[in-house]
Amino acid sequence: MAWDSIICFLLILLSTFHHATHAAPSSKIGICYGTKGDNLPTPTEIIALLKGCSIKKLRLYDANPQLLEAVAAIIKPPDVLELAIAARNEELADLAASPDAAIDWVGMNILPFRTPVLSFQDILVGSEVAPGENARYIVAAMQNLRSALRHANMTESTVSTVVSFSVLQNTFPPSQATFTPEANEIMKDFVSFQLSLPSGIRGYIYINIYPYFSHAADPEHISLDHALFQGKAPMLKDGNLTYWNLFDAMYDAFLWALEKVGGAELTVMVGESGWPSAGNGASTTPELASTYLTNFYNHISEAGTPKLPPKVGFEGAYVYALYDENLKPAGVEQHFGLFYPNMKPVYTPNPMCHIN
Repeated sequence: MAWDSIICFLLILLSTFHHATHAAPSSKIGICYGTKGDNLPTPTEIIALLKGCSIKKLRLYDANPQLLEAVAAIIKPPDVLELAIAARNEELADLAASPDAAIDWVGMNILPFRTPVLSFQDILVGSEVAPGENARYIVAAMQNLRSALRHANMTESTVSTVVSFSVLQNTFPPSQATFTPEANEIMKDFVSFQLSLPSGIRGYIYINIYPYFSHAADPEHISLDHALFQGKAPMLKDGNLTYWNLFDAMYDAFLWALEKVGGAELTVMVGESGWPSAGNGASTTPELASTYLTNFYNHISEAGTPKLPPKVGFEGAYVYALYDENLKPAGVEQHFGLFYPNMKPVYTPNPMCHIN
């Protein structure tokens, strides 16, 4: 993409999003870059968009050398892009079996791209592999990658994994939540490994939370207002805790389950959240997606949950996703993007885009 085209594109963004620029962007909130599309912008265009929108945290689902090379070309000090980068699920068996494979992985996917403008915050061992066939490799892969990072003198980077909400059962009320029998042992092993590390280099545990899917599965009992952070009355009471929105109830259910396997000291990061703009009729519109994102953004930036009070607050979150992805399964899965692949916004206002 020519530089004059990038400048023109950013000017268009400025015109589109000027009404969303009054608040400073949250340092807690990043965005996921999914690549299941055959019409996505170039790496240069993507990094230009992140810079123009003042997005400083990016989650990748695999190593993407072209994208990482574009960072150094566009982002200049003192700006820094914080990265959470994943080893793909199909790589976990090799990473678990061989310390040398982990050293090679770090040497190929991380070390060539270390620059002052790129911070490899978290190395994620797969995505939503627990429970499942590859779950047995998670902890050994984390151990080997932790050693490989130490070997590369990258002790500031942490290792973790990402789980879906499906690892939980008995989630209402949240205090009764536990991990499913299929997920319980791997979650215990994960907690034991993280607690064996000094507190300063423990990895967050990432949980993907989508109130949309819970509402869509049971709209009779889970109201749209509670799913969108707009409840006008409490959603439920759990002992002395009162819940006004579905997201908090889901997040706290994970905290309760984590406590029950000894993980109360660990910090939880929201790995994905979002709302589809199409694919399921009136419950998936650009207006509802904008409402969810705006309220989610403000909630993560400013608040906590009944179990995690505001004085503690959320560690952070990633919005899913940067672009619509046409190779995802047909339906809502294709419509979580903040932008279409032609880089036009799917909806406004959009608190993720702040033009300096």
